[in-house]
Amino acid sequence: MTAMRLISWLLLLVFRGGRNPQPRRTPPSPTYRDRGDTTESFPLDFTAVEENMDNFMTQVKNLAQSLYPCSAQKLDYDMKLHFLENTSVTCNDGTPAGYYMKESRGSRRWLIFLEGGWYCFNKENCDSRYDTMRRLMSSSKWPQTKTGTGILSPLPEENPHWWNANMVFIPYCSSDVWSGASAKTDHSGYAFMGSLIIQEVVKDLLTKGLDNAKVLLLAGSSAGGTGVLLNVDPVAELLVGLGHPGIQVRGLADSGWFLDNKQYRSTDCHDTISCAPTEAIKRGIKYWGSVVPERCRQVHLGEEWNCFFGYRVFPSIKSPVFVVQWLFDEAQLTVDNIHLTGQPVQEGQWRYIQNLGIELRNTLKDVPAMFAPACLSHEVITRNYWIDVQVKGTSLPRALHCWDRSLQDNSRNNKAPPKGCPVHLIDSCPWPHCNPTCPTIRDQFTGQEMNVIQFLMHMGFDVQKMAQQQGMDPSKLLGMLSSGS
Repeated sequence: MTAMRLISWLLLLVFRGGRNPQPRRTPPSPTYRDRGDTTESFPLDFTAVEENMDNFMTQVKNLAQSLYPCSAQKLDYDMKLHFLENTSVTCNDGTPAGYYMKESRGSRRWLIFLEGGWYCFNKENCDSRYDTMRRLMSSSKWPQTKTGTGILSPLPEENPHWWNANMVFIPYCSSDVWSGASAKTDHSGYAFMGSLIIQEVVKDLLTKGLDNAKVLLLAGSSAGGTGVLLNVDPVAELLVGLGHPGIQVRGLADSGWFLDNKQYRSTDCHDTISCAPTEAIKRGIKYWGSVVPERCRQVHLGEEWNCFFGYRVFPSIKSPVFVVQWLFDEAQLTVDNIHLTGQPVQEGQWRYIQNLGIELRNTLKDVPAMFAPACLSHEVITRNYWIDVQVKGTSLPRALHCWDRSLQDNSRNNKAPPKGCPVHLIDSCPWPHCNPTCPTIRDQFTGQEMNVIQFLMHMGFDVQKMAQQQGMDPSKLLGMLSSGS
C-alpha cells in the first residue's frame, strides 16, 4: 500500500468514525495530473472534520510522521514561482511582480503571506537600497522555487494546523509597506505598486482554485505585517466585488504593530534607520502614491500616515485580525534609536525599553485576538521555532487554532469562546526575555548563548536595586528570573 493510499484510507476511517457516521460509500477513483510525470493525488474535503479537528489532526500528524521517511523523496514540498498575468503591475525597477505557490488539492483554506523588509522613502535612499538589497526591489534574480517554513511549512510537526492549506508567498519588491499604487515616473525613478500586487495575485489565484476557498488568511511579517493591516479589508472587498462573498477573509499581522512614539534620541531624517517612524511614513506615502483603507482614510483625512500604525488603523478594520507582536520589538527599538550593539545599556535606555513594553501592552489591550510575548526579537510566524514560544502556557499555533474555532463558532451564532482555548494572550512580566520560552539570545561579540540573568546583566539590569524596589531578597528575585516568573 502506497503512503498516499494509506493516508486516504485513514481519512476515510476518521470521517466514518465521528459522532455521525455516514453510510458506506465507494471511494472515488484516483485522479491523475500531468506534471511531466504521472503523479497520483487524492482530493480531500476537510470540512467534515472541523467539529473534531484536534483529534483528527493528532491522527494525521502521527501518520504523516511515521510515513515521512519512506515517502519524502516522492513529495514536492516547494512553492513554485509564478509571474503576474497583468504585466503592467511590477516591482520597483519595472521587472514583473509575482508569487510562489504550493497547491494543496482538496483543501479549501488558503494562506497568502506578505514578505517584510523595511522600505525606502526618497530617490536617494531607494537608490542605496537598490544597490545593496536589489532582491527587495527586483524580480530579476528570484529563484524558481521556495521552501516554506513556520506557518508556511507543509510538515504537520512544524505547522500543526495550517500544514495542509494552499500556500502562497508574495515576495516584497515594492519597498512601500505594501501600500503603493503608482507607476514608475522620471521624478520617483521607481514604481511603487505594493497594494496593486496583492490585488493582482488574488485575481490570478481565483483561476487556480481560490474561487472555491472557504477561508483566506492574509498573513505577513514586519512591513508585511503592516501590509496585512492595510490590505485585509481591501482584499475582502475585492473578492465581494468579483462575486465571491462566501470566502472568509482574515488577517494575521506579525511584528507589524509599530508605535508612532517619541524616539529615545532624535536624529535627522536621512535614511530608514535614523528617521522617526512618523516622519518616514509621512514622506513615504507621498513618494509611493499610497492608498490606505477607506474607513481609516475617512477618520484621518489629510493625515493618512496614521493608518500605518496598528493601534490607529485597527479600530476601523472590519475583517477578523490576529495580531502577533513581541513586546520588545527589535525593529521598533531600532527606529527609536536604541541600538543594542553589545555594550550594556544606560539607565535611561533601560527605562525607555521597559516603557516601550508598557506602551505596547496598552495599545493591545482592546485587541480581541493576539499573542504578545515579553521577548526582544522581531518576526516569528515563519521561523522554525514559532511552535516553541508560549504565553501563559499556550503556544502560538494553538492560539491561532483557538481563534479559528472561535470564528467558526461565531459564524454559527455561538458567541461563547471554546473552553480552555485562549485567544487574547499577553505577557505581564515587565522585562525583555522574562518569558522563559523566548527565542535564544546570543552575545553579539562572542556568539555564546545567554540565559535570562546573563542577558539582563548585559543590558545593565541592577538586581540589587530592583529587588529593593520590589521589597524582596535579591536571591529570590534571581530565582524568579531564572524560572521566568
